[in-house]
Amino acid sequence: MAPEHECDGPSDRGGRVAIQVPPDGRTLFGMQLPVQSQSTMYAEPWEAGAGPDDLVALARASDRAGFDYVATCDHVAIPRRLASAMSTVWYDPVATLAFLAAATERVRLLSHVAVVGLRHPLLSAKQYATLDHLSAGRLILGVGAGHVREEFEVLGVDFERRGPVLDESIDALRAALGPEEFPEHHGKLYDFEGLGQLPRPAQERVPVWVGGSSPAAVRRAALKGDGWLPQGDPRDRLPAQIARIRRLRQEAGIEGPYTVGAIVEPLYIGTSAWDVGRRTLTGTPDALAESLRAYRAMGVDQIQVRFRSRGRSELVDQITAFGAEVAPLLD
Repeated sequence: MAPEHECDGPSDRGGRVAIQVPPDGRTLFGMQLPVQSQSTMYAEPWEAGAGPDDLVALARASDRAGFDYVATCDHVAIPRRLASAMSTVWYDPVATLAFLAAATERVRLLSHVAVVGLRHPLLSAKQYATLDHLSAGRLILGVGAGHVREEFEVLGVDFERRGPVLDESIDALRAALGPEEFPEHHGKLYDFEGLGQLPRPAQERVPVWVGGSSPAAVRRAALKGDGWLPQGDPRDRLPAQIARIRRLRQEAGIEGPYTVGAIVEPLYIGTSAWDVGRRTLTGTPDALAESLRAYRAMGVDQIQVRFRSRGRSELVDQITAFGAEVAPLLD
């Protein structure tokens, strides 16, 4: 039951599909799934005892509720110095999104974000092309520079040059996820041609959303991405960031669809019988929708939501209520 905006239909080239992100006139909404990453910054206590069944149930609830995407994170290994804050629970994004693709029907699958500089682009392309192929074109590839030095060092990647590494990785991935069976890229870090990879992605062009809120990350998102994934910029910072992205793209002569994102405040629909925290937006669907419409007015195309909850059933109820009662009022 995919909505019309999801897919323009098969193309002429081997059944590859053209998918538009975002659709005209509607605010996209998605969520980074709980359980799969458990940083103390956002994980709820119940997630510590949760597992694959909970993850599937929440992805299916999001799918039924009309969410545009579900997202997972990427960390290879967490050093002891950060483990108490970040935890060491970080599911692999490719394995997790493939697992959830088989359990869902229409919701898109976002890596938010894949630290693609940790891996050779041909390796990442093989994994994500297969994921897109198996999911019938539901991948959105979110990428970021990363921030954990030890991950880079143990994998033999220069942490100090992670920005330039990501820049070239995006270029190489564009080639390797394109239509050619034998992709070609010649750069300073990566050089390949004459090496075939099948299956190709189902999409004609896999959307690449670039994460990060530093000046360098915003510039990268503007010039190399199909969208921007900010890292928690508060509302008052977004207009200036969005204006800079538009200016950079205009100056570079870059045209075409572009998806500006925002991570919104924690939400709780209705009146809570427990302390959901002072930063949480809570209240009626009308009140929440009115608050969230401010993002659209800033130029945001998609919002990523997170709900406070005390367990899986309460979170499923929140997801369902958002899709049925809040989302129709966003535009």
